[in-house]
Amino acid sequence: MELVGGGRDGMRRWRLAAGAAALVLLVATASVPLGLYVPENVVRIAYEIEQRRIVYSWGGGHAEEPGPSKGTCKGYQGKIQPCPAARTRGLDCSGFARWVYALASGSDVLGPGNTNDHVRRMRRVLVAMPGDLVFFGSITKKAIKTHHVGIYLGNGKMMNAPETGAVVRVDDIARRKDFLGFYRL
Repeated sequence: MELVGGGRDGMRRWRLAAGAAALVLLVATASVPLGLYVPENVVRIAYEIEQRRIVYSWGGGHAEEPGPSKGTCKGYQGKIQPCPAARTRGLDCSGFARWVYALASGSDVLGPGNTNDHVRRMRRVLVAMPGDLVFFGSITKKAIKTHHVGIYLGNGKMMNAPETGAVVRVDDIARRKDFLGFYRL
């Protein structure tokens, strides 16, 4: 059988085109696996959350599911007294990072823990990319001790839930002392 204007070469091109079309269809209909780290999504979602003007709440964002929740006054040493966290629905720094990463990846990849728990799930990188996490704290011979985290945006900026009385916002990384490093999933 000979195809018009092609012969064997035409048949070969037709088979290649049909195979390519089948591959495109397969890729287009495949689902994205949960837990996929997509830095562009992390940054985009962080900016979307910033627009909501969600307030800081010590311990907020650490309920069973990621997202704003009432905080706790356990361990609170903030400037605003008495502690408002138990009656304030919001996010603390690690609750914010957890929620953004969960929305960006489709699963709770950071889990309900605090900054110390989150940093253990990641690897330190020397060259930061937007979407990486920025941790603050110290490293001793025995452990990494963190007290703050933000989402790196580039150009020395991070999105974070900084402190009681503030909302999720963009800050200079240099604004905080004891920069620990950039970390990535």
